[in-house]
Amino acid sequence: MMVNCCGLLTASKEPVPLKSIEVEVEVRDHVATVVSTLNYENKEDKPIEAVFVFPLPGDAAVCHFSAKIGQKEIVAEVKEKQKAREEYDDALSSGQQAFLLEESEQSPDIFSLSVGSLPPGESASIRLEYVTELAVQADEGLRFCLPAVLNPRYQPQGSEAASVQVTSVPASLVPYNLSFSVRVSSPRPVSKVESSCSLDPLQYLNTEQTQATVKLAAGHKFDRDVELLIYYKDAHQPTAVVEAGQASAKPGTLMGDPVVMLSLYPEFPQAVMSSVAPCGEFVLLLDRSGSMSGACMESAKDTLLLLLKSLPMGCYFNIYSFGSSHEHIFPKSVEYSQETMEEALKKVGEMTANLGGTEILRPLKDIYSQPCIPNQPRQLFVFTDGEVGNTKEVINLVKRNSGSHRCFSFGIGEGASSALINGLAKEGGGHAQFITGTDRMQPKVMQSLRFALQPAVADISVKWDVPKGVAVTVLSPPITALFQGQRSLIYAQLTVKSHLISRIFRAAEGCVTVKYSLAGHPSKSQLNFSLKPAEDTGLTVHRLAARTLIRSLEMEETRRTRQQNEGVKKKVVEHSVQSGVSSVFTAFIAVNKGTGKAIQGPLVRRNVPTGLRECALFDDNMSYYNSADDCEDIHGFSYGECEEAYDGITVIRPAQPPRDPFLQLVSLQKASGCWERDPALAAALGKTSEEVENTKPSGVNQEVWATFLALIWLHGSKMEAQDEWELLAMKAASWLRAQNAPYATECVEAGNALLGFNVQKDALGL
Repeated sequence: MMVNCCGLLTASKEPVPLKSIEVEVEVRDHVATVVSTLNYENKEDKPIEAVFVFPLPGDAAVCHFSAKIGQKEIVAEVKEKQKAREEYDDALSSGQQAFLLEESEQSPDIFSLSVGSLPPGESASIRLEYVTELAVQADEGLRFCLPAVLNPRYQPQGSEAASVQVTSVPASLVPYNLSFSVRVSSPRPVSKVESSCSLDPLQYLNTEQTQATVKLAAGHKFDRDVELLIYYKDAHQPTAVVEAGQASAKPGTLMGDPVVMLSLYPEFPQAVMSSVAPCGEFVLLLDRSGSMSGACMESAKDTLLLLLKSLPMGCYFNIYSFGSSHEHIFPKSVEYSQETMEEALKKVGEMTANLGGTEILRPLKDIYSQPCIPNQPRQLFVFTDGEVGNTKEVINLVKRNSGSHRCFSFGIGEGASSALINGLAKEGGGHAQFITGTDRMQPKVMQSLRFALQPAVADISVKWDVPKGVAVTVLSPPITALFQGQRSLIYAQLTVKSHLISRIFRAAEGCVTVKYSLAGHPSKSQLNFSLKPAEDTGLTVHRLAARTLIRSLEMEETRRTRQQNEGVKKKVVEHSVQSGVSSVFTAFIAVNKGTGKAIQGPLVRRNVPTGLRECALFDDNMSYYNSADDCEDIHGFSYGECEEAYDGITVIRPAQPPRDPFLQLVSLQKASGCWERDPALAAALGKTSEEVENTKPSGVNQEVWATFLALIWLHGSKMEAQDEWELLAMKAASWLRAQNAPYATECVEAGNALLGFNVQKDALGL
């Protein structure tokens, strides 16, 4: 097995030249432009080469890279990767300063920055700029994440890719500091900005509250990903932004023509949605590698409990788990019933993070080898902390099987690979979620379950209606999935004959219509938009469009013959160089050719450490094990056993919260949706068995009474978590209706009196 072994480097053992990082973020509606300045200083007595491997969002379009030495600024160019590397090496060998920024060939969310020939006593500032789309969350917030944590990626057995060499330290020991500020502007008012990190108060810049600034509070340690959730009023409005082409670029090219970015939020007809009975084959795939140990694993198990209780009667399900090997609860998916649910929950309760490495490819192949069940659409839920080195191979496998299922992915904890999590959902026609810091996993997973229970949308087509003389070239891959109220983005290039440009774009309008079939019913969503270019957008839309096109071509390249690949690679390089946006086949290169005297002496290589999450293992010499996967390989015991099994190991893991009454109540629900009256239910409700029995209206069935009490308790004390229990409550209400139970009013009144609430009968869905 190949594992990334990373030593803990300290300032005393090996000086680190990265001193500070300054980040400025400009958020316009749902797009962020991020400018990072990395300040280096060589305090050694010899010239050094600093190498810093760090994470970026997987769908980011890196569009600017420059270096400032003294008063001189050198702006990097995008070149074919091998040429850029050769130019970098040539510059260093001739004693010149050079800077190289390149994307990992394994995963597009890992970048490597080489700062070459930094003389003794010299300082350098590196400026890196990228643009990225903000994902829509379960509660309608837009998520921005500045990745700070890069966990070493597990390299699966037999993988052809070379491992990314990441020098990692516990995030709290990272020797550089961070300053971080954000400016938000939108056509709609900014209602709030939240973060798992401490923020200074939100400052509004105008009375309409459409512009605001926010900063990290003083004293922040760069010890975890910086996640912001931005909320607008009436956020889910379809929008279109037309951006004028670059004046210096040739008309007819991507950068020379106007580009439009459409944000669509389809609303499905309610009559169709309510007429479709929920069904499906739900396959849950849980990461049980050592790095999932502790609170991550417990939260995942609680989430599986909630998921299993919320599944509809008549569906099918199975649970797979994986590490270096993989397991399944049933040989094949089984029909959902009280017996199969109980068996699954018993096995889930016994699960620990004891399966070693992160071999996600094998269980996926096993799942795809199972035949699909007629009239039960397959829905795959993948839970992982996303630390694998074969990201592209995994995503390609999902893509090849996208016609047979939808894939919903969940990145757990700091450092989860955004390229893997987003790629699984995008290529699998599903939805991606990230669970970090103190986030509860349950509401995000239940939102995805609601999406999975929606009927699959088929026969999706996009029709453009634009003025005569305008040609539309769609740059985004075809839409393969639509979900109620969820955003779909489309980028398109608008080519116009030169003599018509000013006339057409002054006052003309366009229209795009998305047609689709929902449960056999034809439906459509439509958006009219002005062709007049927006002001002050820079080239943000063009760069995001270029990134989308480049990513599509890179995915294409992995599925073609060698000869075809050369053609695809050539296209990627052309688009990357023309747009100034990074790709897997290109790199940014900057050479300081005006340094005059060549730098003397051999270069000393310094690897700048990146933070990794604080759920890790160290021995007495502070050598780092790659989460628990490495530890198990070296010492032959699992993460959970480390404290007792190996005298020199220290285990750092977050404290586990006590199990709450809500999860106790959920665990007692039957597959059919009802509850039975027993002491455990009374305890979850905070009452004695006698109190529950003595307040039951006469003539009422015990299960009916217990189910009323559970529903009243959920509505009375857990409304803030309604997203988590809404589906299982609907199932309970459906069960009550099927009983034709009399005394509903009496039960609600008696239940309110016992539990101290004032829940209305109508609120229970009866």
